[in-house]
Amino acid sequence: QVQLVESGGGLVQPGGSLRLSCAASGSIFSRYVMGWYRQAPGKQRELVATITSVVRTTVYAGFVQGRFTISRDNAKNTVYLQMNSLQPEDTAVYYCNLKMLIGTTEYWGQGTQVTVSS
Repeated sequence: QVQLVESGGGLVQPGGSLRLSCAASGSIFSRYVMGWYRQAPGKQRELVATITSVVRTTVYAGFVQGRFTISRDNAKNTVYLQMNSLQPEDTAVYYCNLKMLIGTTEYWGQGTQVTVSS
């Protein structure tokens, strides 16, 4: 099994920044994709960004608009999400995700709250 632990959420003022971290542990085999999703109250969970395990191919949601950067440290099995110019509409619970590329097995973290408010 794979376990994901998120950290770095909190309360920030509009225009502020946060850096989220997700550490993966357990039986990770083959190539995989890690990423971030978010869910606001009353809304569906949506993709924020993903990054592949080897070549670091990235995918971003349109609402990011250059404000967020996803990266990874393979030695630590950790993925990061640097969030700049945060806006109130970014307020949500952010979830880490890992998906194996052989088969469809995926794992989720427990989520970390991000609140953007003045």
